[in-house]
Amino acid sequence: MLRFLALRLARAGVTIVLVVTFAFVVLRLSGDPALTIMSPDAPPAALAAFRHEWGLDQPVWVQYLRYFGAILHGELGQSMRDGRPAMALVIERLPATLMLTVPALLLKIGLGVPAGIHAALHRNSMTDRVVMAGAVAGFTVPSFVLGLLLVLVFAVHLGWLPSGGDDSWRGAILPVVTLGLGGAGILARFTRSAMLEVLGQPYIRTASAKGVPWRLVVRGHALPNAAIPTVTVVGFMVGTLIAGAVVVESVFSWPGVGRLLVVAVSNRDLAVVQCVLLLVASTMVAANLTVDLLYGLLDPRLRGQATAGAH
Repeated sequence: MLRFLALRLARAGVTIVLVVTFAFVVLRLSGDPALTIMSPDAPPAALAAFRHEWGLDQPVWVQYLRYFGAILHGELGQSMRDGRPAMALVIERLPATLMLTVPALLLKIGLGVPAGIHAALHRNSMTDRVVMAGAVAGFTVPSFVLGLLLVLVFAVHLGWLPSGGDDSWRGAILPVVTLGLGGAGILARFTRSAMLEVLGQPYIRTASAKGVPWRLVVRGHALPNAAIPTVTVVGFMVGTLIAGAVVVESVFSWPGVGRLLVVAVSNRDLAVVQCVLLLVASTMVAANLTVDLLYGLLDPRLRGQATAGAH
């Protein structure tokens, strides 16, 4: 188990380094922040002073080594806009994002998993068709389109909920539903497929032939064995919580990390963009690492395969 954990931690570390490197290079190649923050009409001397102050006049590899060294010391830079630490800006917005993403994740799991199980247990029935039609609609409609439709119905026509910019629980309802419905549809389809595959296995038929009640067969054999692919999807959703909130926070003018990222990109605020991307990458890596560990607990054979593949 220790070797299994060490391999996963090593892969997680390499992934974070690659993400940090990729983000750093792409941001440096995408344009000069001085021209965006100070305006292209600024005097050349002022632009040169700005670049020197923020180290932008150094070679890219020098900037990268300094940036990576600062990360190792827990320093993620300062905002070029207001001079505040980039991490402080992100932490300031993080509670608002969690106010959307955590309930949205619970909605995805609470709606998608039971719907997928019910559809699998009633395969080819009208219920199955309705559930799958709703699931397809949920994950094919873009989140910004769904968000605008919800605003049009519940905020404009009915007037029940605010359309955006309100960080109270009432203002969070429409963004949470927008984030949750698409993920619930994906989870319902994966859960249904996993359940159908397990229900077709010989040991399920054997348990039924022995007279075990169908309810106990489903609970004791089908659900545990269908858990691994479902855990995979849930882990992916946990990893993309912050990234998935970018569009929804922009649609609803929600003061979270996603909206901060959009503003920072438009302003070429490099330190803030890099800090948000590092947070997103760390969340995804942590979620994937947790899923790998759950794999090892749910099926010990996977630990042996991972260890054997390392030789």
